Amino acid sequence: MYLISIYFDNKTNQRIQQYINQMAKKTGNTAMTDGQVPPHITISAFETKREDEVIQRFQKIALELESGIIQWVSVGIFLPSVFYIAPVLNEYLDTLSKQIYNGIVDMEAITIRPCYRPLQWMPHTTIAKQLSKEEMLIGFQVMQNQFGVFSGKAVKIGLAKTNPYRDLMVVDW
Repeated sequence: MYLISIYFDNKTNQRIQQYINQMAKKTGNTAMTDGQVPPHITISAFETKREDEVIQRFQKIALELESGIIQWVSVGIFLPSVFYIAPVLNEYLDTLSKQIYNGIVDMEAITIRPCYRPLQWMPHTTIAKQLSKEEMLIGFQVMQNQFGVFSGKAVKIGLAKTNPYRDLMVVDW
């Protein structure tokens, strides 16, 4: 699988990483910290056998995009085992989603995950995953005590391949 994700300025990364670290410390579940997953929002997830074409298209798309402001306003869960913080789906994120989708959708032999298509996508930043029911309950307490609305800036975009995870290209804005 391939992912196109945005990454944030240092101040934003530090705040999100604090949430990730607190969730790991209080729940005892270190899936996120062990994986050293950087704070991010995945804009697109897809399958293809045409890696060279994906890289070329990503390079072109990334040059047309720019940084933007994101405001995280809520905490959410994907049952049964994921905690995330949710940004407002503002014009910046909506436009980013549409531009990336339109830049790759017509590729031959591509399968874009349905929940990463425009108007089906729910932007989120995962802060804990693979949690048990008991760890989920602890996570609610952690985030109830820790979370506050905040804003940050997307400063780069990356194309990565999973299993094992590796960056194919990262573009700074």
